[in-house]
Amino acid sequence: MAAKTVRVAVVGLGFMGVTHYFNYKKVKGAELVAVCDVDPKRLAGDWRDIAGNLPTVTSGREDLSGLKRYSNLDELVEDPDVDLVDICLPTHLHADAAIKALNAGKHVFVEKPIALTVRDADRMVETAQKVGRFLMVGQVLRFFPAFRLIKDYHESGTYGKLRALHLRRIISKPTWAEWFLDPKKSGGAIVDLHIHDSDFVQFLFGLPKAVFTRGLIDRKRYGEAEYFVTHYIYDDEDLTVTGMGGNIAMPKFTFEHGYDAFFENATLEFNSRWLPNPVLYTADGKQKEVRLKEVDPYFAELQYAVDCIRKNEQPVLLSAESAQNALLLCLKEAESLAKGKPVKVTA
Repeated sequence: MAAKTVRVAVVGLGFMGVTHYFNYKKVKGAELVAVCDVDPKRLAGDWRDIAGNLPTVTSGREDLSGLKRYSNLDELVEDPDVDLVDICLPTHLHADAAIKALNAGKHVFVEKPIALTVRDADRMVETAQKVGRFLMVGQVLRFFPAFRLIKDYHESGTYGKLRALHLRRIISKPTWAEWFLDPKKSGGAIVDLHIHDSDFVQFLFGLPKAVFTRGLIDRKRYGEAEYFVTHYIYDDEDLTVTGMGGNIAMPKFTFEHGYDAFFENATLEFNSRWLPNPVLYTADGKQKEVRLKEVDPYFAELQYAVDCIRKNEQPVLLSAESAQNALLLCLKEAESLAKGKPVKVTA
């Protein structure tokens, strides 16, 4: 079973970094020992200006006096008291930060997306393999009970074959951090936001042979895709998979994700804005709410990461190789949108 306590350092005290910070306080087998940020105010525990698009506890003041506090990543990765470096930096900084921590002998958890380019993702994976450390990527949708339910029904065949799936994920413009709005730093809505659903598609079905994406371009700001719909094309003619996403919504809308899953003998519906749990419609004409155990998916993924380190078990659900595929899929979708035609994903 498990051995030593995993000593954790969180790098980047923004919205997601602070979300991870609070969750590590609850993770069994983990000890939060250090934090790192270039902002002296945040290192002092003044988090009043931190905001995001999810109802997680992130703001206020926090007493960090019991932790080591670094403003320089080079110094943090040389700390012998750190086992796991959790990287919650802007996406364009992921690759270099992760490689630096891996080369220093640390395990690494990096927020999604793994990187902005497949080449950077390759470098990260190659480094992890070379040094024999875990590289884990926070594709957290796999830990959401409402989404995991699709996977469970799909694999068990409880309601027959999953014949059609439509995923949706919409937010308003992410004004809480300027770098989110710059595709050169975040990858834009397709890579930063939609990657949750692209990852879940390949988690269920593997990579498609092609994608066809159409959408709207925000020509006033960076020329980014602000609304798009993708058809994931598989050899199986009895399977239709689509996903829509974007940051086109007005400010008060904030966030929505959900799905419609059509099995041979049931329909499963979920919408985070209106439904606390999925609703199941069955062939006998009945309808019921599927009451799921309440789980904080961010806690669940971090507990899983720590458990894998303690047990020395491959972190399959947080696989960096799988995160590479999710990134590839998003980049192919962006290419399809730019070209206005289907694009091959696999040979």
